[in-house]
Amino acid sequence: MEKKWWHSAVVYQVYPRSFYDSSGDGNGDLVGIISKLDYLKKLGIDLIWLSPVYLSPMKDNGYDIADYQAIDPRFGSLEDMRELIAQAKQRDIGIMMDLVLNHSSDQHAWFKQSRQSRDNPYRDYYIWRDQPSELRSIFGGSAWQYDSQTEQYYCHLFADAQPDLNWENPQVAKEIHQMINWWTAQGVAGFRLDVIDLIGKQIDQGITENGPRLHPLLQQMHQACFKDKALVTVGETWGATPELAKLYSDPARQELSMVFQFEHAAIDWHPQHSKWQPQPFNLVALKQVLTKWQTTFNGDGWNALFWNNHDLPRIVSRWGNDQQYRQRSAKLFATLLHGMQGTPYIYQGEEIAMTNVRFDSLEDYDDIEIKNNYQEKVVEQQSLSHQQFMQGVYASARDNARTPMQWNNSSNAGFSQGQPWLKVNPNYPEINVAAALDDPQSVFYHYQKLIALRKSGEFSELLIYGTYQLLLPEHPQIFAYLRQYKQQRLLVVANVSEVDQRLSLDFKAKQVLLNNLQQPQGAVNRLDALQLAPYQAIIYVLE
Repeated sequence: MEKKWWHSAVVYQVYPRSFYDSSGDGNGDLVGIISKLDYLKKLGIDLIWLSPVYLSPMKDNGYDIADYQAIDPRFGSLEDMRELIAQAKQRDIGIMMDLVLNHSSDQHAWFKQSRQSRDNPYRDYYIWRDQPSELRSIFGGSAWQYDSQTEQYYCHLFADAQPDLNWENPQVAKEIHQMINWWTAQGVAGFRLDVIDLIGKQIDQGITENGPRLHPLLQQMHQACFKDKALVTVGETWGATPELAKLYSDPARQELSMVFQFEHAAIDWHPQHSKWQPQPFNLVALKQVLTKWQTTFNGDGWNALFWNNHDLPRIVSRWGNDQQYRQRSAKLFATLLHGMQGTPYIYQGEEIAMTNVRFDSLEDYDDIEIKNNYQEKVVEQQSLSHQQFMQGVYASARDNARTPMQWNNSSNAGFSQGQPWLKVNPNYPEINVAAALDDPQSVFYHYQKLIALRKSGEFSELLIYGTYQLLLPEHPQIFAYLRQYKQQRLLVVANVSEVDQRLSLDFKAKQVLLNNLQQPQGAVNRLDALQLAPYQAIIYVLE
């Protein structure tokens, strides 16, 4: 495998609206991010994935873009953006822009023109039909919206304020390629491509994901925008299988650097009600999925590793224990992820083990996905009761990840001097950055150690390029795997439960490389009689 700089990189996702507010208007902003770059440098990350900061009506928190080359005033100015890129670069941190290319806002100049008349030059920038099909929106309801001005329906796979772009029109691709190259000229290090697996859709055949035009379009984009540039590109691909992921990320195909796959992220979703009625956590199922992805590539693809992002609940609340074992279980999930092969992604607040939130009222939540699905499942279909739906919200809703970053124990968690756009999690007096930095045993410093192991030192190459082998595949509480590179071997073993576990492994250990408890349990080299405390995770160097 040809080695790339981003193989060893660690990415930190910033959700700008919730990160840090420098102006006091209740919204996080670019100047706020600049002021926290030294904190991110201390953590050790290489890239900031910046969720959208473009001009937007904010119907879907910036994923409805009204102008790809303008910064929304609530986040600052284009000069602030350039300053962020420059200040980050001074600290050896790159900026990865988040591009939404499947759809735009209905306030984008292209769509405003498109809906003027059927013969407008921009009409075919979007997907118009005389009659709606049965296609459903991912946010609930029909994927078609009637427009009375031209008496046709336009397609929107998300909110009706997010009309889908028509990638069958070569002019759309040309405009988007020009925009991407403009951002590259600003000095960004790469791009995260939102729901990119939808751009090859064939609406009239009912194909939305992974359409036949998808990969030719991505190869065309690579030639026009990414070829011979040291950019990192990651595609969000909810429907990816390992076979499809190779099509995206095989270097020989010249498409993307890697993709986000979500197979593991959906293992506890209900077959009918999806995330709104989560099922019990199944560690064996999680191990099967992650192992499949760890062993699928042989130089013909690359993994993106993540537990959290702006669309997913907090991992410590979801599959860990956010009460008695909050810090310990957060460190366990960090160890399991950063011990694997791929590029790790950390979502803001993950490094201090921020938790899900339980607001008293549905009105306290902001996310359009919550509101649309409540309307469909509770009000219209009555397939879930109010209480059932709220339990799903508490467990799985996207706003769990979007509450403001908890910086300290002052008012509004130190996020803003004003009224935050979304309520702060009430547990901020105990869970915050200042407290984490003051505690040498905090989750923050555990992440810092994991990042440092990958970046430099004796086992860096092993952690990046080593093979992966799952151990004890059917064990319901233990997640253990081997990593091997040349003559080196590491064993990662974790007790994903609230009770002590005893096990026997036929290996001899030379040393403990990392332990999420201060005192190792038992002699270092006695893996044949290993005892693990609740949520204990250890990385051993093997003989």
